[in-house]
Amino acid sequence: MYELIQVSPTCYYIQSPAKVGVVLTGENEVCLIDSGSDKDAGKKVLRVLQSQGWTLKAIYNTHSHADHIGGNRYLQTQTGCAIYAPAIELAFTEHPLLEPTFLYGGNPPSALRHKFMVAQESDVLPLTGDVLPAGWEIVSLPGHTFRMVGFRTPDGVVYLADCLSSEATLEKYKVCFLVDPAQYIETLETVKTMEAALFVPSHADPAAEIAPLAQRNIDAVHAVANTLTTLCETPQSFDALLRRVFETYGLTMTFEQHALVGSTVRSYLTWLTESGKLEMTIDDNRLVWQRPQIS
Repeated sequence: MYELIQVSPTCYYIQSPAKVGVVLTGENEVCLIDSGSDKDAGKKVLRVLQSQGWTLKAIYNTHSHADHIGGNRYLQTQTGCAIYAPAIELAFTEHPLLEPTFLYGGNPPSALRHKFMVAQESDVLPLTGDVLPAGWEIVSLPGHTFRMVGFRTPDGVVYLADCLSSEATLEKYKVCFLVDPAQYIETLETVKTMEAALFVPSHADPAAEIAPLAQRNIDAVHAVANTLTTLCETPQSFDALLRRVFETYGLTMTFEQHALVGSTVRSYLTWLTESGKLEMTIDDNRLVWQRPQIS
């Protein structure tokens, strides 16, 4: 773990729970794509850079989840590097308490206020094209979060952040976190058409051909949607439906899983309702979802 792996003349990644991209932008200068999960991860990343004699100039965050921004504060404090984040992800990165607040739907309890949900605050600047190293391109990848991005480097390496999961991750978690399933599918359909020297996803092995795994992730989204539609054959309140989701997929509910899977299920329900596959109504002071009744 935290091994530096070279994938092109200027591009590397640090093997960690969420891969950290490393790109040479000068003789001894590097930029990072994300920063790891916490202060300890930041320390390990910095040791890797120092072992190569490299100076950290900037961190480009793909999105605001704690496992991608958790090393920001430590690395910024130690090196003075600039940190950039896209659109609404910037607000969540500057104010990480927004993440569990968003997931919980209110003031989050202490059970959701830990480092896996709440990264340390860092000073962040807007990610725009003019702050990128020469030859870099921003790749828009919304769906997993509101405005997640990836990056294409001059070597043709594309860092894909969390826009797809490995087969093992899909099998383990069943219902992977999404903010907008419809937008996520659109992103993956675009990713399927991309060409690159190498794709580097954060939670899957690097690959020269990404379309098969992208399609597998699309299929997984449709499978979850079909399951929810089937479970709503009769009217379901959210808590009753969430319990049935956990039972159907053999998941174990924890406070974190309740927040993450619960938020994802709500996003699916919005998509299915707005696409006409479910109806949302108020029944006896309960918000319920049900498949449309054919008269």
